[in-house]
Amino acid sequence: MTADRKSRTRLGRLLSGFALVATLAGLALVGPAVVAPTHTDAAQAVVYNSCTVSRCSAARTARTGWSSLGWPASAGWYSWPYGQYNYTGGRFYNREGQLPANATYGEYDVYSRARGASRDAYRIVVNRSTRETWFTPDHYVTFYKL
Repeated sequence: MTADRKSRTRLGRLLSGFALVATLAGLALVGPAVVAPTHTDAAQAVVYNSCTVSRCSAARTARTGWSSLGWPASAGWYSWPYGQYNYTGGRFYNREGQLPANATYGEYDVYSRARGASRDAYRIVVNRSTRETWFTPDHYVTFYKL
């Protein structure tokens, strides 16, 4: 067997192993304790009907905080308790159609920080009319309804 063929064979085994791990990881995420996700064709985002993952409580706390500020519509830094700040990017456009259509959404950071500090991936997205709220721990890849 040539060195090139051996490399291809090893690569094939390696990729098969990755596929198996990815499959097992996917099965581990969808179980009896988790609501079955809805996949959208446009973005392959996953939307869950409830929030049972870690950090959901932090997202709920952020929802309460932003609600107390009247759900600001303009992007910027807002004063948060204990001398911290929190940021809203303003409007979430739902371009990929992950969330229900025909609505206007706002996006808000979950975790407060020093004013001007880098943002992380944790956001809540709120329907401005109904106040339905989703938590996305991975910057709009997965949504959990709060």
